[in-house]
Amino acid sequence: MRYPLRVKLRPKPSKADVRSAQSRSSPFGMAVTTVTNDAFRTFVDATGYVTEAERFGWSFVFWSQVPQSVGPTQAVNEVEWWRRVDGACWFAPNGPDTEGDCLPDHPVVHISWNDARAYANWVGGRLPTKAEWEHAARADQGDVRFPWGNDEPNDTAFTPCNIWQGDFPKVNTAADGFVTTAPARSFEPNPWGLYNVVGNVWEWNAGPYRVRSLKRSVKQRLSGMKGYKLSKGGSFLCHRSYCYRYRIAARSGSSPDSSTTHHGFRVVWSD
Repeated sequence: MRYPLRVKLRPKPSKADVRSAQSRSSPFGMAVTTVTNDAFRTFVDATGYVTEAERFGWSFVFWSQVPQSVGPTQAVNEVEWWRRVDGACWFAPNGPDTEGDCLPDHPVVHISWNDARAYANWVGGRLPTKAEWEHAARADQGDVRFPWGNDEPNDTAFTPCNIWQGDFPKVNTAADGFVTTAPARSFEPNPWGLYNVVGNVWEWNAGPYRVRSLKRSVKQRLSGMKGYKLSKGGSFLCHRSYCYRYRIAARSGSSPDSSTTHHGFRVVWSD
């Protein structure tokens, strides 16, 4: 099996949680990129693994990525830009006959949390914890909002990551050079050499999705998300007007069997 390049990190213990300080201070290695289509194909060829999207027979594709040849698709309630597309999976990311869109050096997508764990186990690794992911993203720069510091990306002159530019969800000007995913090794890495920590694709984390809030509305929403898993980093579909989650501190939650065209993962190793 092939192991991607990785950097070795030593997280600082959190003063707010002395009980977990020992585990958080343990060094770990993190892949410099998210897992690519090429790397995932090696895993599938070696093991015969079938992803959950393949077993279900469909996955979610962003509306503008759905080819006309697919025909009518079912929208998701309240987020109609997500379409259920039969046959969409990691090697045909936009549906039937889109294998050409599965570019070797781009992040693998349509990967569920369960799929990500299977790959990570195969390479002798695991998914990162929230603390590990955030520590690696900040790269000893203090409490910065982004892997490059605190400067806000915009729709014109400053595009340090692959997110949406324009009027979401209708017009993407692609000022950063990409309408959908970018190669996993693109844009400037953070000071520790990690590429695309924010933007490009969401990255599964090991732990559950939690939000600490006393608001009744938040508690009601979370009651329907039991068992959801944490994701970090945002994606090429994030924009400050709608999804301001390409900040290091931001998060999202999804069921562990869900998959979309903007969801991937990165592997860490305990050293």
